[in-house]
Amino acid sequence: MSHIDHILVVDDDLDIRQMVGDYLRKNGLRTSLAANGRELRAVLETSDVDLIVLDVMMPGEDGLSLCRNLRAGKFRSIPVVMLTARDDETDRIVGLEMGADDYVVKPFSSRELLARITAVIRRTRMLPPNLQVSEAARLIAFGQWRLDTTARHLLDREGTAYALSGAEFRLLRVFIDHPQRVLSRDQLLNLTQGRDAEMFDRSIDLLVSRLRQRLGDGAREQTYIKTVRSEGYVFSQPVVLVGEDE
Repeated sequence: MSHIDHILVVDDDLDIRQMVGDYLRKNGLRTSLAANGRELRAVLETSDVDLIVLDVMMPGEDGLSLCRNLRAGKFRSIPVVMLTARDDETDRIVGLEMGADDYVVKPFSSRELLARITAVIRRTRMLPPNLQVSEAARLIAFGQWRLDTTARHLLDREGTAYALSGAEFRLLRVFIDHPQRVLSRDQLLNLTQGRDAEMFDRSIDLLVSRLRQRLGDGAREQTYIKTVRSEGYVFSQPVVLVGEDE
């Protein structure tokens, strides 16, 4: 029996929840509806969910807080599409930085939302099999750094934390999960940028440059991320998974 994708729609507006749920069901998807964070968590604890549609503006625990908590917990791998207000660019950017995979601006067409959902699920399933290997450990060590995959920041040898943007974290995760493997610019864009590159950087090269600065790579001495002419980039350091108690 073929798998039917299960979409969880979280919005405090009953009309929007029902409209989206009805449209997705008519297009062959299984749907569950939730009005708030409590109902969202109840669904996640009892069902396998393939993607969450999450409204930003909700009373109490808003969508940005819920997205951040999802990315820090055991449901971190479930893709999230945010619903945002047309005139609030800050929410869209912050949502993406919190780990959302895409966004749709209200008012939206159900057809556009379905297209976004389908694209995000397709991208998620295109990830190479070894991309999720580091989920087994909270800390990943390489060179003089450790990456905290829960808090999403870097730790140096003294334990000082350095914050990463959402785009920087995603790019570093891709490199860490594919050490000593040349990755083309197209591969890096597909695996890190999601909807479009403009929301983070206009070019993957700029994002690589930002990440190199975070890691202390020099322009000439590239310790972590090396350029492979005409091919892309390679993460040259060995990677070690560190247990929670180490």
